[in-house]
Amino acid sequence: MSTRKIGPASLARLMGGWHRVGGKVPAYRQIQHALRLLILDGRLPIGVRLPGERHLAEVLGVSRTTIGAAYAGLRDLGFVVSRHGSGSLTRLPSEAKRLPDEAHDDSLMEFSIAAPPAPKEIHAAYTSALAELPIYLPALGYEPAGLVGLRQVIADRYVRRGVPTAPDEILVTQGAQHGLVLALSLLSRPGDQVVVDQPTYPKALDAIANASCQAIPVPLPPSGWDIEMLDATLRQTGARISYLIPDFHNPSGRCMNEFSRAALAKIMVDRGCNLIVDETMADLWLDQGPPSPVAHFDRGGKIISLGSMSKSYWGGMRIGWVRADRDIIRAMALHRSSHDMGGPVLEQLAAMSLLRNEESSLPDKRDQIRRQRDHLLALLGRKFPDWNFENPQGGLSVWVELPVPVAIALTAAAREQGLRIAPGSRFGVDGALNRFLRLPYSLPESSIDVAVERLSCAWDNVANGKCRTTKLDPDNLTSAI
Repeated sequence: MSTRKIGPASLARLMGGWHRVGGKVPAYRQIQHALRLLILDGRLPIGVRLPGERHLAEVLGVSRTTIGAAYAGLRDLGFVVSRHGSGSLTRLPSEAKRLPDEAHDDSLMEFSIAAPPAPKEIHAAYTSALAELPIYLPALGYEPAGLVGLRQVIADRYVRRGVPTAPDEILVTQGAQHGLVLALSLLSRPGDQVVVDQPTYPKALDAIANASCQAIPVPLPPSGWDIEMLDATLRQTGARISYLIPDFHNPSGRCMNEFSRAALAKIMVDRGCNLIVDETMADLWLDQGPPSPVAHFDRGGKIISLGSMSKSYWGGMRIGWVRADRDIIRAMALHRSSHDMGGPVLEQLAAMSLLRNEESSLPDKRDQIRRQRDHLLALLGRKFPDWNFENPQGGLSVWVELPVPVAIALTAAAREQGLRIAPGSRFGVDGALNRFLRLPYSLPESSIDVAVERLSCAWDNVANGKCRTTKLDPDNLTSAI
C-alpha cells in the first residue's frame, strides 16, 4: 500500500499567508500553527507524507532547523508521526477522532438531521399502491432486482436526463445506503482503499469501514472539486473504488459542473477505477437544475449511480436504486440474494406512483426548502458575522466554517442549551474538520428561529468560557479540540 504525499510547493499554497510580519511569534510556531489548522480543517488529509525538511524550508524561505522544530512540535501535539523509511505522516490526536453517532435523546431539539417531513402526496401514493396491490398478489413477491414497472420508471428518468438506460440496468434497493453496501460488498475486498470527498456523508464512511475498507479523503477546495488532486490520489494509492457526491453535495450543497463531470468519468476509465456516484440530492436543486449525470459521460462502464426516495420525498419510504452496467446489476442482484430477497412490493408501488407524477410535488417542495434555506442564511449572517458559509445550490444543509476549530466544544455547549447539532468531525475521515458544522434547513422557519437562538447562546458560552469547554484562544487551540 503506497503512502500519499504532498509536494513542498503544494503545501506552501495551502498554507497561504502563514507568516505574520512583525509579530513576536517565532517562525517555527507559525508554521506549526498553520499545518495544525490545515490538518484540523481536513485540507491536509490524514496519513499524508509531509515534504522533507530541506525542501519545505527552501520553498518557505526559512532554515531547515525552523522546519525541524515545527515538525517536532506537531509530533509532540500528536498531529504528526515519524516512521523510519516513510518520513513524517499527518495524523490526529486520539481525542480528536471522529465521533460516533449519539444515541437518540427526545429531550434535545433536533438540528443535526438533514431530512424533510413527508409531503401530502405520500398518503395518496400509498392509497394508490394498495389499490394496485391485488394485481401482484398471485405472484410470489420475491423480486431481487425490483419490480419491472418501477425499474422502467427509474430508467425513464435517466433517459430524460440524457443517459440511455434500460430496466435491466436498474436495481431497486431499500435506500441509497443499501445500494452503497451492496456495491462495496460486490466490488471491494478487505483492505481496499476507497477515495472519497472530504467532507462527505457520514453513513458512507460507516459503510466503507464496515466493508473493511479504508476511506482516503480528497479535500474539497474553496469552490468546486479538485479533479487533479483526485486523479493524483488514485494514481498514488492505486484505489479501485471511489465514492463522490457531485449533485448538491452533502454537507456543502455545491454542485459539480459539467466539465469536471466529464473529466471525472475519463479519469475513472484511465485509472481502471469504479466510481460510485451518490445522487440522493439530485432532485433538490434550489437555484438551477444539475448538469447531466456523471453516467452521461461514462465510456467504460465504470460509473455506478445511487438514487433514493428519502430526501426527495420521505425518509420513511425505504426505496432506492442503483444504475450501472447491466453485468454489474446482474451480479449485484445475485449477490443480494444472500442478504435479502428483495424490497417490499407495496413500497415499490408507492414509489412508482410518486415518480410517475414527480412534477406535481417536487416544485412545491423546492420552493419550501428554498425559503427555509434563505431564512437560515439570513439568520446566520445576523447572529454570527464571523462565521463563513457558502450559499448552497441545493440539498438540505449549509456547511459553516467557524473562526476557530471548536465544533466539538460547540456541540457540547449546544446540548446544554437543549440542541443537538452535527460537528464537522462527523463528516471527515479520522475526525478532521473540527472547524466546521453542518446546519440543516429542512425544518420549518419557526423551528429554525428557535434552533439558531439556542445555537447563539451556546456559541457565546464557548467564546466566553462559560460552559464545560475551554475559552477560545486562536494561539492555543489543542485544548479546545
